[in-house]
Parts: sequence; C-alpha cells; structure tokens
Amino acid sequence: MKILIVQDHLRSGGTERQSILLARSFIEEGHSVRLLTFRPGGALESAVGEIPRICLQPFDTQLDWFAPDLGRAVGRFAPQIVLCMGRMANCYGGRIQRRNPDSAVVATLRTGKTLPWLFRRSLDEVSQVVANSEEARTTLIREHAVDPKRVVVIYNGLVFPPPAPPSAQARQAERQRYGATDTTCVLLSVAMFRPEKGQAELLATAALLPRTLDWQLWLAGDGPSLEPCRRLAANLGLTDRVRFLGWQATPESLYTAADIAVHASRSEALSNFLIEAQASGLPAVAYNAQGISECLLPTSTGNVIPRGDTAAFVQAVVRFASAPSAERLARAELARRFARERFDPAQQTRSYLRLFSSLGTRPNP
Repeated sequence: MKILIVQDHLRSGGTERQSILLARSFIEEGHSVRLLTFRPGGALESAVGEIPRICLQPFDTQLDWFAPDLGRAVGRFAPQIVLCMGRMANCYGGRIQRRNPDSAVVATLRTGKTLPWLFRRSLDEVSQVVANSEEARTTLIREHAVDPKRVVVIYNGLVFPPPAPPSAQARQAERQRYGATDTTCVLLSVAMFRPEKGQAELLATAALLPRTLDWQLWLAGDGPSLEPCRRLAANLGLTDRVRFLGWQATPESLYTAADIAVHASRSEALSNFLIEAQASGLPAVAYNAQGISECLLPTSTGNVIPRGDTAAFVQAVVRFASAPSAERLARAELARRFARERFDPAQQTRSYLRLFSSLGTRPNP
C-alpha cells in the first residue's frame, strides 16, 4: 500500500512520536510511506532517520496551519491511504478526501482539547476515524455525532522499548545526578510544558506532601509554561524538592530511576507518558481526564484521582511510597505485563494495516 502520514510539525509531543513510530513500522512491513509535515525542522526531526519526508513550507513560517501546495503534494504521491495525525492535520482531512476520492482518508482523535470547526467538519467527510481510547471514541459519538460504525479504537504503541531493570549501581547513579538518595521517593512527570498539561497543578499538589517524607518531583519537558512553573516552584518553597530536567529525547533512564509516575493533564485522549511509565513498572497517580483510566489498572497499578481532590492525590502518593517491598515488586510486574501487552507497537501496526486493507474495498462516505 501507499500510505501518507500527515503531521503539521515534528514538535516533541506524543502524537508526533506516534507518527514517526507508525511510519517506520509501515515501512518495515513493506509498504511505501511518506511522512508529510507542514513545517520543517522540529525537536523530533533527527528521529525521522531514513523515513521519506515531504515538507510543504520552504522555510519555517512558525505557522502550524499553513500547508502550501498540500493538494499537489498529495496528488503527486497518489496514496491509497492518508492518515491524519494531530489537530491541524485533521483540519485538512475533509479537504484531502474531497480532492482525492480514490484515497481513503483516516482521521484520528488523539486529544482532549476543543476541536476546531474544520476538524469537526472533516469527521463527517473522511472514510474512517480512529480514536486512541474507548473514552475518545465515546466523545466522537456523543459530542460530535460520528456514526459508531465509522469509529474504531486503536491504542497507541509504546515508542520506547521497555527498559530492562537497571543494576543497582546504574539506578543509584541516575538518581544521584539530581540529588536523590536511596531513601528519596522520586515522583516523575514527562510532558510538554503547556497550561493544559497541568505541571502547575502538580506543583501545588506536591506542596501538600508531608515534609517528613523524603521526596523529589522530576519534571521533564519544555514549552511555554516552563518558566512560570519555575517561578511557582520557588514561590511554593519547593526549589530544593523539584528538578526541571528539560526535554528528554530518550527518557528511559528517568523511568528506571523514578519511583512513582504522577500526571495532572486536563487534555488527553491517551497518555503516552503513563503507558511508558507502566511498561517500566512504575505505579501511577493521575488526576482524571479522558483516557487516563485506560492507561493503567485502577487501584492495582495506579490510582485515578478526581480532579481537584488534592487530599486523595497526596494520600495515594504516600501509600505507594510507604508500601512494603514485596507489594511494590508485585505491582511493578503487573504494570509491566499490562502495558507491554495492551500497548504493543506490533499490535498497533497490525490493527492499522487491517483497517487500511478493509478501506480498500469500502466506498467513501
């Protein structure tokens, strides 16, 4: 098959990583693939490697929505399948379908943000819609009136191979880099710094943890909310407890060094961070949002906390931090098994390819 994956920009987010993962997987299965981006560059440009890429903007205009000559680029490649990833790409899904009736355009819902009007219109025009969680599928059906027969759930695949448990020396060395000792409970969050990702809420919640508990909060990522969060941490008196680690191209060493994954995003369809943390054996404490409960086994490998219930969040963290060693090991093994089975990238690839094959014999709407 000829498959075109459309993504506006290769920023450092989970959707962008999924685009690259899928492109590489489809190529390995013997398909002809192009990764089309509107903007050049991006934090993940170096991860593209040998994947054939089409870039529409001759220089970076900083405009995510600007897709010059998109129609010609699609026409020249003449794909059988067009997979739209991210909000901006999905805004163009209906237009691509109208201009290329012989192609099957597949929209995706991978966000909990409000959908632009063009995105919502495209949902009615494309051949199929993929949601990356059951809750996202429900949103499409209830809030956007998409025919249930046209919506399929395909979970994200694990981008990073689950790391093997590190040696005690390697784990200790990684923790010592940031001033954590053997007794420190390290809380980890990996996400872009945007208001909707909730780092400010995490900081405010962490400030309520018992001062008698030896803990650190590691925040990995970058973005527009980074500096405001630095100031908030200082205002809350958490400078000695919080570590801002910047963007991590490969965060596996953080997963193996941390003790608990914490998450406060308000805008999700499925959290790549939480499934990666689970695959590394970390218990998770997360405020509720779309798809969060599907990233873990609630009450077994993690706790989903009603938003705003800071007391329950703190209690869950303290409970995981003080659990006996045997209980922590059993929970870690359960989390690894759950995440590695449910979010197996090979299974994700097979699911997409089965869908694409079925669209070759189905008329467009």
